[in-house]
Order: sequence, then C-alpha cells, then structure tokens
Amino acid sequence: MKKIKIITDSTAYISREDAEAKNISVVPLSYTIDGKSEKEGYPGEFDEFFKAMEDGSIEVTTSQPAVGDFIEAYEKAFEDGYEEIIAILMSSKVSGTYNSAKLAKETIGKDNIRVIDTLTSAGNLKELVFHAFNMVKEGRTSSEVEAYIESKIEASRIFIIPDTLKHLEKGGRISKLGMLIGNLLNVKPIIELKDGELGLGGKARGKKQAFAKVMDMIPENIENITVCPIYSEEDGNRVYEMVKEQFPNAKVIMGEIGIVVGGHVGPNSIGICII
Repeated sequence: MKKIKIITDSTAYISREDAEAKNISVVPLSYTIDGKSEKEGYPGEFDEFFKAMEDGSIEVTTSQPAVGDFIEAYEKAFEDGYEEIIAILMSSKVSGTYNSAKLAKETIGKDNIRVIDTLTSAGNLKELVFHAFNMVKEGRTSSEVEAYIESKIEASRIFIIPDTLKHLEKGGRISKLGMLIGNLLNVKPIIELKDGELGLGGKARGKKQAFAKVMDMIPENIENITVCPIYSEEDGNRVYEMVKEQFPNAKVIMGEIGIVVGGHVGPNSIGICII
C-alpha cells in the first residue's frame, strides 16, 4: 500500500486541529487589505475580520496561492516519505488555485501527483477532502479517490444568501443598478456555485423567503449538507434546524466560510453547501 498525501487549499475551511490530526496539508489563498497581504487562516480566526467588515472599515481583495507554495507543499510531502500526492482543490472557474497547483506539478516533473479540480469549495470541498482521507486510510488507491471525487461533482452545489448586495457590488459581481433595486425592494439574490461557476440561482423577498426557496432547491436524496454562517450565528442556527428537520436522512453539519470566500459577500450572510 502506497503512502499517499492529501493536500487541499484554505477554502476547504478545515480546522487547524483536523488538518494536524489527519496530516492534511493546507495551502492558503491570500487576501489584501490596505495594500497589506496576508495568508488566509483557519476556522475560528475570522471573526475579527468580519466585524471590521461589518463596521465598514475595511475592503478586501483576494488572490490564489503562488506556484511556489504548491511546489513547497509537494516537496515537503516527498521529503516526509509520501509516495503519491493528491491535491484536492477549489473550482478552477472561480480561482487560479488549481492552475497554480498544475503548474507546480509540471515544474517538479513528477507523475505521482494528482491535481483534482472539484468545481466546488467551502463545505463541499471539506467533505471531499475528508472522504478522500478516509479512503486512503482504508487502503484505496489514488485513482479510486479521484474517481470518487469526479462522481460527486454533478451533485455539488453551494447556495449563498448575502445580507446586503454592497460587497458584491464593490467586487464587480453585480451592477450598481442591481444593487439599488435589491436594496430598495429587500430582494435577496441566491448566489449559486454549480458546475464550478457562480451564477444567480434565484431571488426572494427577504431572508426568510430566500431560506425557504433554497430548501426547495435541495434534492430530497442529498447525502451531505453543510450550513456555513458568515459571522451570523443566529441565522446559522435557524437554518441548521430547518435543514435538519427537512432532510432527516442527510448528514447535516455546521461549517464556516472564511475571508477569501466570505469577503466577497460580506458578514451576516449564509452559505448552504450540498453534495
């Protein structure tokens, strides 16, 4: 049985404790505030950022890891005695992270590195990474892990209900007209990540109706649901209970969305990841 290393990026939002316990390497994306760049951290480390964002005192831009970050992670894994590497990464259609990882593989020039584009992120990416870890622990091959991940991509969707449209507008995600109409009419867009691409999944009048609409968009036979409040504990708990009640056969957990993903939609928003 070959010794296989699992690598992912920080938008899986795996806790520092889980990453260390499972020996999963996390390559961080970066964010920039007032010209100063920082590496994205781990769940439990984001509240101060979102509080400042809520107060309107900061604006953020984000960027993918450098090719050298992945080269370093690959070389460290081989130095530690791993024979194969599986890098399980966020959607290539919303970030250059996957491309950086591919270029790093080409630079090293080794065939025993698999770089997988999951076409998703956040709670869904975390679920895939943890499942891959368990498969490796059971003695499954890297090709079996890759086949499993590819089999789950079609079912993967993420819904995000933003509290306000201003952060999306600042990031150029919607037009100023769209922001004005949304704020005046209390229209809540449902942002959807499907097939790796961001789009408008629907609209609703107010958060309550938006939550209900998302519930109707989730297939009855879905296996895994992660509720991800963004600096919004009360709404997060409410949606978690809704999901638990409506989907009793699914595994439902609470997760977290950090700065790189959450910074584009802002605090007091809710993400619902299904896979």
